[in-house]
Amino acid sequence: MARSRVRHLHDLPTLRAPPPDLYDHAAPPTRRLGRPAKHDLADWRVVDDRHARVPVMPAEVDVLEAWFGDLFDELFGPCC
Repeated sequence: MARSRVRHLHDLPTLRAPPPDLYDHAAPPTRRLGRPAKHDLADWRVVDDRHARVPVMPAEVDVLEAWFGDLFDELFGPCC
């Protein structure tokens, strides 16, 4: 015989704790206790010491053309 579709109270799950707050990321972060950062970021300096030309291997060009070939053709025109 098929089981009855009526659920009994002992079949229902019990909630012991409220569900977690899913919107806790929207609250501003709490202030960290302790000393402030050792170095003030306003005094930092960014130095660009890379070479003017960055070497690219042929295999890297092949991958870029395979994935972005349609976009490149749209932006720069078709290949000769």
